[in-house]
Amino acid sequence: MIIKDRRASRNLRHDRLRRHVRGSAGRPRLAVFRSLNHIYAQVIDDDAGRTIVAVDTRSKEFRQGHKTGGNVAAAKVIGELLGQRAKAQGIERVVFDRGGYKYHGRVKALAEAARAAGLVF
Repeated sequence: MIIKDRRASRNLRHDRLRRHVRGSAGRPRLAVFRSLNHIYAQVIDDDAGRTIVAVDTRSKEFRQGHKTGGNVAAAKVIGELLGQRAKAQGIERVVFDRGGYKYHGRVKALAEAARAAGLVF
């Protein structure tokens, strides 16, 4: 019996995408990961190999005002928080890494909210 790994197709798309998307100190990578219950976003400098800014739906400041983290409204809030924190660190331009997910739903909402908060990509 053959059992298909549920994440295998996403991992293939993500690997294909990462061949071309790379963050640097001048223009770091905005990486998105989503699970059923949460969404995570990081701004990463790939040259130095470190995370500059990270926001997710498990944080205290998100949990104070929201019940769930697995919907579009939560993704919008995370995008806004990420944009504000990145601007505070002096980051204006990023490269968007959708993580192998379709640019739709929560991923799209996070990206549009980050753009509205002032990030350029």
